[in-house]
Amino acid sequence: MTLTLEALADVYAGRRVVVTGHTGFKGGWLTLWLEQLGAQVFGLALPADPKALAVSCGISPKLGQRLADVRHFDAVRSALDEAQPDVVFHLAAQPLVRRSYVAPLETLQTNVLGTANVLEAVRQRGAQCAVVVVSSDKCYQNRETELAYREDDPLGGHDPYSMSKAGTELVVSSWRSSFFPVDALPHHQIAVASARAGNVIGGGDWGVDRLLPDLISSLRRGRPVTLRNPQAVRPWQHVLEPLGGYLLLGAALLGADAAEACDAFNFGPNADSTVPVQRLAELAVRAWGSGQVLALGEASGPHEAGLLRLASDRAFAKLGWTPRWSLTEAVQHTVAWYRAQASGMGPHELRDLCEAQLSSYVSGDRRRRAAA
Repeated sequence: MTLTLEALADVYAGRRVVVTGHTGFKGGWLTLWLEQLGAQVFGLALPADPKALAVSCGISPKLGQRLADVRHFDAVRSALDEAQPDVVFHLAAQPLVRRSYVAPLETLQTNVLGTANVLEAVRQRGAQCAVVVVSSDKCYQNRETELAYREDDPLGGHDPYSMSKAGTELVVSSWRSSFFPVDALPHHQIAVASARAGNVIGGGDWGVDRLLPDLISSLRRGRPVTLRNPQAVRPWQHVLEPLGGYLLLGAALLGADAAEACDAFNFGPNADSTVPVQRLAELAVRAWGSGQVLALGEASGPHEAGLLRLASDRAFAKLGWTPRWSLTEAVQHTVAWYRAQASGMGPHELRDLCEAQLSSYVSGDRRRRAAA
């Protein structure tokens, strides 16, 4: 029987959980959610940017944190020895395609070697642990077709970022096969899975060269919204969608049927949320209440994929995970957060808003099942 979002507290309450990348956008939201579930969270990441969600909402892991680079094995091993985790969510990464052209070695070292360091630190501890490694939908060899990618499709990567995420997946597969074989799980008790999500949006994302942060910046200044690749199609989803999937996956790795979850899982939106960049920008402008998408730039700069779709059937079948919010709802919640932040809300109020959105997301799961 699969878990529901509401039942996650039964799994995570009192658990010691390490979140790498907890000072980042997704890591901050995941830390907040885990602490609402009663988990004892320990963070491992680089220092937070002053605008980061962890700062703007006052999110700090109650169990403690280690400010360090996952490229440094001794720091990773020391952090895990201190935290003694039951579960590790590995989110620390260089997450930007365009930056990967500027800093390819940093991207490769952070995303590939950083993942190997985390898994090797888990191996050297030799203690029971569930590990969810967060990868990306861009790990696939993108053939720019209408077909949605499934977990068994070939890995690849035109740009250094995509290549590094394919490498991340290969590291997970190699460590699992070599050191944590699924058929010996009762013996070593280290269950490892990877998660591949679509393009996420949500309050508190200030990433450079990311659509919503750039768009909000233009709207706040009353400037026309300029798009690099207006017709590029992406699987858009609110950040809470894949995070719910990661939590369900972690719970499955801790359960009696953990072997079934030691695999790769896609967490993508419904088909109607896979739309061109221009469509998402228009929805955001409408939610903001003013502004226009006037200046549409031609595709320029380094190569970025023009079409990308994900199939999430494995997550549906094995984890009971499904998307909860429509694209319109995802955009409305995102824009509401940025409007609140622009109005001068302080950390406590912004944290309350995050918690309210999280509660709305989870209660939406209850309403969906009640109506079924």
